Amino acid sequence: MAEEIDPLTDPRWPQFLDSQAAASVFHSRGWLEALQQTYGYTPCVLTTSKAGKDLVNGLVFCRVSSWLTGRRAVSLPFSDHCEPLVRHTDDLRCLVEAVQKRATAEHCEYTEIRPISRVDGASLNSRVAQTFYLHRLDLRPGAMELFRRFHHDCIQRKIRRAEREGVEVKTGRSDDFVRTFYGLLLQTRRRQGLPPQPLAWYRNLTALLGESVTIHLAFRGSQAIAGIVTLQHGKHLVYKYGASEPAFHRLGTMPYLLWKVIGRAVDFGLEQLDMGRTDLDNPGLVVFKDRWNAARSLLVYLRSPASRPYSSTDGQWRKMIASHACSVLPDACLIKLGSLFYPHLG
Repeated sequence: MAEEIDPLTDPRWPQFLDSQAAASVFHSRGWLEALQQTYGYTPCVLTTSKAGKDLVNGLVFCRVSSWLTGRRAVSLPFSDHCEPLVRHTDDLRCLVEAVQKRATAEHCEYTEIRPISRVDGASLNSRVAQTFYLHRLDLRPGAMELFRRFHHDCIQRKIRRAEREGVEVKTGRSDDFVRTFYGLLLQTRRRQGLPPQPLAWYRNLTALLGESVTIHLAFRGSQAIAGIVTLQHGKHLVYKYGASEPAFHRLGTMPYLLWKVIGRAVDFGLEQLDMGRTDLDNPGLVVFKDRWNAARSLLVYLRSPASRPYSSTDGQWRKMIASHACSVLPDACLIKLGSLFYPHLG
């Protein structure tokens, strides 16, 4: 029998995460609070542990309710992955079934889990919804050995070029850093045919995650030319967001900025850099991550009920509309578009 708890108020949740090697920043109270405050999602955890007892497992999810895209239970929205924190397969089956029953009772269209580990969807009455690549870089060999393993022409040479060009990297999490990064992100998302996430999202991340979030900015003189947002949990670092000015790509800005992120992580004793998910049909980004000698694996999202087929065309009409709008809207309108639509997309 599964019990539902509130991870934002139950003191057992952060204590439980401290004991779980598979826990990530996406399980953390700060990340869940940011989802709630920015997008209005309700985070919950299902567990087989009884009230007042220590938690032995947990499946965290958010209830998403949208007049545009429907109702669903997702573990977790806007998170690359969210491993179910269970010890046994029977516990996973119990918790997933409990989410499915609640979703049915609440008239949700589907439930979705995003595990890193390979899970037998059939045993959970689930089907494959989407598949991505996930790249993770082992930082334990140290900075010099890591650099030696990078692709010589496409990574090492660009890092050295940026050094010669005097590119400077600064880190912080103040509102000035947030605004500077957001300016870069706005133009990057426009080139990608997408609106930016709300500015409030980045402000909430820095406020609620505190020292677990860092904004890394690359400068040429006084001009910010690239930025990366990283999230830390334990010994693991996640490269979550990136943005850049294309006019400065020739200087090797993004490889140099990522290299500085890696060096900083090694200095702090971190052991892994999660480089994030990549669409299978984005070969350019896949190759870029491969050239850092990062380990590539499949990231498979599962939805239930299994009887409802998933179509790759789901949501394509929304993407086409957004892409056209992004090419013509002024900045203020593009920002407003993102604020209006992102709550529907989680």
